[in-house]
Amino acid sequence: MQTKYELEDLGLVVWVPRELDHHHADILRAEVEMLIQVYRVKNLVFDFEQTDFMDSSGIGVLIGRSRNLGFCNGVVYARNLNGRVKKIFKASGLGKIIYVISEDGKE
Repeated sequence: MQTKYELEDLGLVVWVPRELDHHHADILRAEVEMLIQVYRVKNLVFDFEQTDFMDSSGIGVLIGRSRNLGFCNGVVYARNLNGRVKKIFKASGLGKIIYVISEDGKE
């Protein structure tokens, strides 16, 4: 899995892979945790532009990062949610703990 990361004004942007299943979730979790510590990141932005599938392991990655960054008053954002990912956010309650940035850049 080749995941793309980039530091932007809002924080560390993580492009979520096409499928965020158990295997990919473990890798993504480890990489993001390492980058948070190395760059002292306060805010994370998960970009779902390429994502077609996310299971409970992927949801767990998002919840865990939100909880961990919340301890230091950080924020987790999500952007570029397609219809399928929006349904997952709604059904799982992720939209209540993660700020969703709409296509026009507003929360």
